[in-house]
Amino acid sequence: MLNVNKDTITDHVIAALSKDIPDRNRQIMTSLIRHMHDFCKEVDLTFAEWFAACEFLRRAGDISDEKRNEFILIADILGVEVLVDMLDHRVTDGESESTVLGPFYRENPPVLPKGASIIKRTFDNAQTVKVSGRISDTAGRPIEGVTIDVWEDAPNGLYDLQDPEQPAYNLRGRFTTEANGEYAFVALRPEPYPIPYDGAGGELLKYMGHHPWRPGHIHFMLSKDGYQSLISQIYDSETKYLDNDSVFAVKQSLIGKFAKAPAGADTDLVLNFDFKLKKAAVERLVAAE
Repeated sequence: MLNVNKDTITDHVIAALSKDIPDRNRQIMTSLIRHMHDFCKEVDLTFAEWFAACEFLRRAGDISDEKRNEFILIADILGVEVLVDMLDHRVTDGESESTVLGPFYRENPPVLPKGASIIKRTFDNAQTVKVSGRISDTAGRPIEGVTIDVWEDAPNGLYDLQDPEQPAYNLRGRFTTEANGEYAFVALRPEPYPIPYDGAGGELLKYMGHHPWRPGHIHFMLSKDGYQSLISQIYDSETKYLDNDSVFAVKQSLIGKFAKAPAGADTDLVLNFDFKLKKAAVERLVAAE
């Protein structure tokens, strides 16, 4: 009979891993098991605390659906998503920095021409902004045909997925860069908003004694064959919570200036922001084929 105790349990579990699993599976599971067991020992975890954690995860699953992934939210609150993003998208060639996707991305937004508005509903006292810029490679050459998905919260702090009073795909759009690499669209100045705290994520925030607020920002997703896709955000330089974002996703290089529009302009504000994309690694392109 195996002598399983608190000093040998970790090695027994690792030894149970099949010899036939891929090396990466073995690496991940071995490290996960060791860290989890060491954590339990370090904090002297009680059975009641372990069970409460299991119930917490169950509640996170209960509230998750195709519109809301509570596990992504929890990873954001713990700084895990932004850490994984920094590990997987290290800046090596002067490309633009990436940041978290967040839980409110929506696939297949409306395809719109350059300069079109993504505003489907007006809000009192909201400021309109023309967002424009240029997409280039790391050598500064413009890139034509980059697909750009953009999305943001409304002035009431809610995304369309959260707010039944907003039209579907409000403040969302998909654009394509021209030969000169330029893009442009009309949006609203983003407002700070709280991440959802009515579920397991909110329980975690309370347990941590942390606030739920995010600074005002506009989401970007850029993609084109032959280039590394970029998920990023532009932050308003005058917004609150730049220094204490609830999900730790702000980076200095992603802060933009919302300036007063010139006389005769169609919007209240203008924002110019350029992005640089890195070419995809050759081995990744070959694997994709």
